[in-house]
Amino acid sequence: MSTTIGSFLAGGIAACGAVTVTHSFETVKIRLQLQGELQAKGDAAKKYNGVLHGIKTILQNEGPKGLFRGIGSAYVYQVLLNGCRLGFYEPIRSNVTSVFYNDPTVQSLGANVFAGAASGVIGAAAGSPFFLVKTRLQSYSPFLPVGTQHNYKNSIDGLSKIYRGEGIKGIYRGVGAAMIRTSFGSSVQLPTYFFAKRRLNRHLGIEEGPALHLASSAASGFVVCCVMHPPDTIMARMYNQTGNLYQGVFDCLYKTIRTEGVLAIYKGFFAHLARILPHTIITLSLAEQTNKLMRRVEDRFLSDSLRDKI
Repeated sequence: MSTTIGSFLAGGIAACGAVTVTHSFETVKIRLQLQGELQAKGDAAKKYNGVLHGIKTILQNEGPKGLFRGIGSAYVYQVLLNGCRLGFYEPIRSNVTSVFYNDPTVQSLGANVFAGAASGVIGAAAGSPFFLVKTRLQSYSPFLPVGTQHNYKNSIDGLSKIYRGEGIKGIYRGVGAAMIRTSFGSSVQLPTYFFAKRRLNRHLGIEEGPALHLASSAASGFVVCCVMHPPDTIMARMYNQTGNLYQGVFDCLYKTIRTEGVLAIYKGFFAHLARILPHTIITLSLAEQTNKLMRRVEDRFLSDSLRDKI
């Protein structure tokens, strides 16, 4: 296992590779989630009719630039989120199992879920401002707008305008929803991934390698999407709002279900699945390789005593 810093860097690099491939699906997902916001089902005009129609429509009206709005913020967010999620998972897990079992190598489902959730919450809090401006950049369309529109030139311009208009509170708007969303996803992502790896190896005889990483990542991605999508929808709406349309997570959840029906919290689910499956597969598969590379670098340049400190 790499040091905490090494795992942080390995996780961030892996996530940046993944987000390059999946960012366009994230743009479609956010617009689907905001479409018809707080409108009765019969009153809401459908500008985007699913994943493929959303991609086609954005390309026709805005070009590739429209699909990749906010990609700079996405990179920073992914480094912070997945760096923390992959970097802190193992130290938290081993410390928890040491406390309860006096053995850091014990694989406990409860400890694994706690470590996943805790490391995800740390990452969500660290990356929240960048997810905020990313969401607003992706939701903006000069042709087919949905939700509140924020015309920022870029990520820096967006963060600057939010800070000038709303202060630190505005920069961290929706961080509670982000922490809930990410704790849901993180609590199952790595535990599901490692559980799938052990079962596939034990019962199907799949040896350590790309095939095992791919299958385990796919299983993990599907579970993450099912668990994380409702709070993801709430977070997207809270991040994109101007003023105080929603007073908090539960107020947003209540207003959304009351006005649009319970299935509204699953708007954009298939776009999310189209994003999260390849994103999880690429992130976790790349993380296996970047961690190996990081371990080789650390073995070459760091002494054992220094490795133990970081």
